[in-house]
Amino acid sequence: MPQAQPHHNQDHVTLLADLTATGPVFEVLPAVPRGVDLFELTGSPGLTLGCAAGDIIRRAPDGRFSVERRGPNYCIQVYRGGPFSEISLEKLSEITSPMDGVVESPPDRRFAVVTVPCVSANKELEELLDSWANAEGGVHWWFGNRD
Repeated sequence: MPQAQPHHNQDHVTLLADLTATGPVFEVLPAVPRGVDLFELTGSPGLTLGCAAGDIIRRAPDGRFSVERRGPNYCIQVYRGGPFSEISLEKLSEITSPMDGVVESPPDRRFAVVTVPCVSANKELEELLDSWANAEGGVHWWFGNRD
Protein backbone atom coordinates (compact mmCIF):
# COMPACT_ATOMS: atom_id res chain seq x y z
CA MET A 1 0.00 0.00 0.00
CA PRO A 2 1.55 3.36 -0.94
CA GLN A 3 2.29 5.74 1.90
CA ALA A 4 1.20 9.35 1.99
CA GLN A 5 3.95 11.78 1.20
CA PRO A 6 4.37 15.07 3.06
CA HIS A 7 2.81 17.90 1.10
CA HIS A 8 0.56 20.84 1.50
CA ASN A 9 -2.11 22.63 -0.39
CA GLN A 10 -3.55 26.06 0.07
CA ASP A 11 -5.47 25.27 3.23
CA HIS A 12 -3.76 22.24 4.77
CA VAL A 13 -0.32 21.03 5.75
CA THR A 14 0.85 17.44 6.26
CA LEU A 15 2.99 16.86 9.35
CA LEU A 16 4.90 13.84 10.58
CA ALA A 17 2.99 12.57 13.62
CA ASP A 18 5.07 9.48 14.43
CA LEU A 19 7.60 7.00 13.12
CA THR A 20 6.41 3.41 13.61
CA ALA A 21 7.80 -0.01 12.72
CA THR A 22 5.54 0.00 9.65
CA GLY A 23 6.58 3.48 8.54
CA PRO A 24 5.81 7.13 9.11
CA VAL A 25 2.39 8.34 10.24
CA PHE A 26 1.25 11.68 8.85
CA GLU A 27 -1.52 14.02 9.95
CA VAL A 28 -3.15 16.60 7.70
CA LEU A 29 -4.02 19.83 9.53
CA PRO A 30 -5.81 22.98 8.42
CA ALA A 31 -3.28 25.75 7.91
CA VAL A 32 -2.62 29.03 6.13
CA PRO A 33 0.67 29.44 4.23
CA ARG A 34 2.77 32.26 5.70
CA GLY A 35 5.93 31.96 3.62
CA VAL A 36 8.31 29.34 2.27
CA ASP A 37 7.58 26.21 4.35
CA LEU A 38 5.89 28.42 6.99
CA PHE A 39 2.30 27.76 8.03
CA GLU A 40 -0.11 29.07 10.62
CA LEU A 41 -2.15 26.19 12.00
CA THR A 42 -5.87 26.89 12.08
CA GLY A 43 -6.71 23.63 13.84
CA SER A 44 -5.09 21.58 16.59
CA PRO A 45 -3.75 18.07 15.92
CA GLY A 46 -5.19 14.84 17.25
CA LEU A 47 -2.03 12.79 16.73
CA THR A 48 0.91 15.14 16.32
CA LEU A 49 2.59 16.43 19.46
CA GLY A 50 4.18 19.84 19.91
CA CYS A 51 1.78 22.26 18.23
CA ALA A 52 -1.69 23.80 18.43
CA ALA A 53 -4.01 26.04 16.46
CA GLY A 54 -2.48 29.50 16.14
CA ASP A 55 1.15 28.30 16.05
CA ILE A 56 3.43 29.31 13.18
CA ILE A 57 5.39 26.25 12.13
CA ARG A 58 8.19 25.54 9.66
CA ARG A 59 7.70 22.23 7.86
CA ALA A 60 10.60 20.22 6.48
CA PRO A 61 10.19 18.16 3.28
CA ASP A 62 9.84 14.92 5.31
CA GLY A 63 6.95 16.34 7.38
CA ARG A 64 8.95 17.13 10.50
CA PHE A 65 8.34 20.61 11.83
CA SER A 66 9.52 23.21 14.30
CA VAL A 67 7.41 25.83 16.02
CA GLU A 68 8.65 29.24 14.93
CA ARG A 69 6.14 31.16 17.05
CA ARG A 70 3.79 29.83 19.69
CA GLY A 71 0.19 30.85 19.28
CA PRO A 72 -2.27 31.59 22.08
CA ASN A 73 -3.59 28.03 22.49
CA TYR A 74 -2.96 24.70 24.09
CA CYS A 75 -3.93 21.48 22.40
CA ILE A 76 -5.48 18.86 24.69
CA GLN A 77 -5.58 15.41 23.11
CA VAL A 78 -8.13 12.89 24.40
CA TYR A 79 -8.15 9.14 23.79
CA ARG A 80 -10.13 6.15 25.08
CA GLY A 81 -9.22 3.12 22.95
CA GLY A 82 -12.62 3.13 21.26
CA PRO A 83 -15.05 5.69 19.91
CA PHE A 84 -16.50 8.41 22.12
CA SER A 85 -20.26 8.71 22.28
CA GLU A 86 -21.88 11.93 21.15
CA ILE A 87 -23.05 12.48 24.74
CA SER A 88 -19.49 12.08 26.03
CA LEU A 89 -18.19 14.70 23.59
CA GLU A 90 -21.09 17.01 24.45
CA LYS A 91 -20.11 16.77 28.14
CA LEU A 92 -16.50 17.54 27.24
CA SER A 93 -17.69 20.55 25.28
CA GLU A 94 -19.86 21.71 28.20
CA ILE A 95 -16.90 21.76 30.61
CA THR A 96 -14.46 23.42 28.21
CA SER A 97 -16.66 25.97 26.41
CA PRO A 98 -16.87 28.36 29.41
CA MET A 99 -13.07 28.60 29.07
CA ASP A 100 -13.41 29.27 25.32
CA GLY A 101 -12.42 25.68 24.55
CA VAL A 102 -13.37 24.10 21.23
CA VAL A 103 -13.85 20.32 21.01
CA GLU A 104 -13.28 18.56 17.70
CA SER A 105 -13.33 14.90 16.71
CA PRO A 106 -13.22 12.95 13.43
CA PRO A 107 -16.49 11.39 12.23
CA ASP A 108 -15.59 8.01 13.77
CA ARG A 109 -14.95 9.76 17.15
CA ARG A 110 -11.83 7.64 17.81
CA PHE A 111 -10.19 10.60 19.55
CA ALA A 112 -10.97 14.18 20.47
CA VAL A 113 -9.02 17.39 20.51
CA VAL A 114 -9.69 20.43 22.67
CA THR A 115 -8.18 23.75 21.66
CA VAL A 116 -8.18 26.07 24.65
CA PRO A 117 -6.54 29.47 25.17
CA CYS A 118 -3.38 29.17 27.28
CA VAL A 119 -4.81 31.70 29.74
CA SER A 120 -7.69 29.28 30.44
CA ALA A 121 -5.48 26.25 31.05
CA ASN A 122 -5.39 26.21 34.83
CA LYS A 123 -5.80 23.82 37.74
CA GLU A 124 -9.59 24.14 37.54
CA LEU A 125 -9.60 23.00 33.91
CA GLU A 126 -7.32 20.07 34.72
CA GLU A 127 -9.58 19.02 37.60
CA LEU A 128 -12.66 19.23 35.35
CA LEU A 129 -10.94 17.13 32.69
CA ASP A 130 -9.82 14.56 35.28
CA SER A 131 -13.35 14.34 36.68
CA TRP A 132 -14.85 13.95 33.20
CA ALA A 133 -12.25 11.30 32.21
CA ASN A 134 -12.82 9.32 35.43
CA ALA A 135 -16.61 9.41 34.94
CA GLU A 136 -16.21 8.22 31.34
CA GLY A 137 -13.88 5.35 32.29
CA GLY A 138 -10.77 4.44 30.33
CA VAL A 139 -10.25 7.97 29.04
CA HIS A 140 -6.80 9.55 28.96
CA TRP A 141 -6.02 13.18 28.18
CA TRP A 142 -2.81 15.20 27.91
CA PHE A 143 -1.52 18.53 26.75
CA GLY A 144 -0.16 17.90 23.27
CA ASN A 145 1.95 21.06 23.17
CA ARG A 146 2.79 22.04 26.74
CA ASP A 147 6.53 22.12 27.36
